[in-house]
Amino acid sequence: MKLNPPSLRRRIQSGFTLIELMVVLLIIGVLAALIVPNVLDRADDARVTAAKTDVNNLMQALKLYRLDNQRYPTAEQGLQALLTKPSTAPVPPNWKRYLDLLPNDPWGKPYVYINPGVKGEVDVMSFGADGQAGGEGKDADIGSWQP
Repeated sequence: MKLNPPSLRRRIQSGFTLIELMVVLLIIGVLAALIVPNVLDRADDARVTAAKTDVNNLMQALKLYRLDNQRYPTAEQGLQALLTKPSTAPVPPNWKRYLDLLPNDPWGKPYVYINPGVKGEVDVMSFGADGQAGGEGKDADIGSWQP
């Protein structure tokens, strides 16, 4: 089967020119410059939301612990008392396992348990992205006293 010359010419000329490729790359670059900063901010927002959810879950487990044992775990017993029965006084009389695992905050650091609490009867908190008390934005503290 022979190709006739006009169809051969059309087949050779059907590619994209360098100018067309450059325009497409420029458009993709502009779109990426507009979208990427918004996506990166969303990751920080997601970490803050995850930390708030973890803090609320830990507070619910602590409230169940208190319901069963008439007191919160001591500062020495810490959040570990939600996983394993404390052996230090006061030993809880009706202990149950309240969590399957003790999560770290979204930045990889353990949650802080304070008993007696500064803002409430007990406090659970994360120090945020910077791991230090205080801060603003993604570095702000996230605690059980916040809505």
